[in-house]
Amino acid sequence: MTRRSRRSVLALAAVGLAGCLGGSGPGRSGPYDEGASGTEATPDGMTASPDDAALEASQVPTADEQLPVEYSLETLREATVREVVPRDGIPSIDDPAFEPVDESVDRLPGDPVFGVVRNGEAKAYPQSVLVHHEIVNDEIGGEPVAVTYCPLTGTAMGFERGDVEFGVSGHLLNSNLVMYDRAEESYWPQMLATAMEGPLEAASLVEFPVRWTTWERWTEAYPDSVVLASDQDYVRDYGNDPYGAYNPPSGYYAEDTDWTFAPLTADDRYPPKRPFLCSRPDDGPLAVSLEALQEHGVYGIGGDGREDDYLATYDPTFDVGHLYRVDDATEYGYDADAGAVIDPDGERRDPADLPLESVYAYDAMWFAWAGFYPSTSVHAHD
Repeated sequence: MTRRSRRSVLALAAVGLAGCLGGSGPGRSGPYDEGASGTEATPDGMTASPDDAALEASQVPTADEQLPVEYSLETLREATVREVVPRDGIPSIDDPAFEPVDESVDRLPGDPVFGVVRNGEAKAYPQSVLVHHEIVNDEIGGEPVAVTYCPLTGTAMGFERGDVEFGVSGHLLNSNLVMYDRAEESYWPQMLATAMEGPLEAASLVEFPVRWTTWERWTEAYPDSVVLASDQDYVRDYGNDPYGAYNPPSGYYAEDTDWTFAPLTADDRYPPKRPFLCSRPDDGPLAVSLEALQEHGVYGIGGDGREDDYLATYDPTFDVGHLYRVDDATEYGYDADAGAVIDPDGERRDPADLPLESVYAYDAMWFAWAGFYPSTSVHAHD
């Protein structure tokens, strides 16, 4: 059975820069010049704690516990590339317009979309729109959320936002989008989901999963979904991706191409842009090869001094991975024909809905994940 990689999607024209970068992009002249920034940092650990009074007064929903971070606030701030573009020069979408999927005529089966389901409501956010905006301040299932995408690190992530909007600061850290909140104006690297600067520094956001899939897969699973419309009252050519294409991967997205900004820590064990399923549980960060997960269906993670076992599962419906905490990962198997996980009792179960503790994970380019989490364990082909 041949499976198409979830990165293997419809080619988006690799043409001259449109919209968000004002006439230039990675590998071209302008604000994203090659070698424009960065020196390798030494992981020195996060020791700071958020200010209790600031948390109490904050309008930004924050997590009960600080997420793992492997660098101090000082190191993160020193490594930040400031004002790559002006603040809000890449405009967030704050009043998003949607249309029913059956009325969206400008989508093709392989178009990449970021799908979210909350409280029974399903929405799709096309990569072709998000690449020009990076943040959508929205409401899903009656809850205010921010759906975010960083094209330089290949990360699509969701955050609860309360009554606060997030914007694009114009800064980059480890090539990653640095958001700012429009209430207290703290600065939040997307992949860390932890403020590095401002009144809420060292506090972490409340995350939720965003599925990176294709238009065909999403609409088959959620025919009543709505989709972020291309007409958002911005002057943008949503038919052009300023960075390259995903099918085959080309331009900035090509697996073997180099980064534009030096990572916090360089790790050349894998091609820089190869996507991994990544997570940061308390007993250490981990990265699972999406290629290996697609091949095996399930991937057990244990040992390496970990307190717990983890089980990564492949979901063929959306061509994505999921991560769970388990007692013994070796007790699980996979039925490729049925696209189902075989549990210790021999029952076949939906890879996306196992009766286990779900662990938050998201896809990221290898260089970006290894830069933020150099202590990561890696789980790939034998």
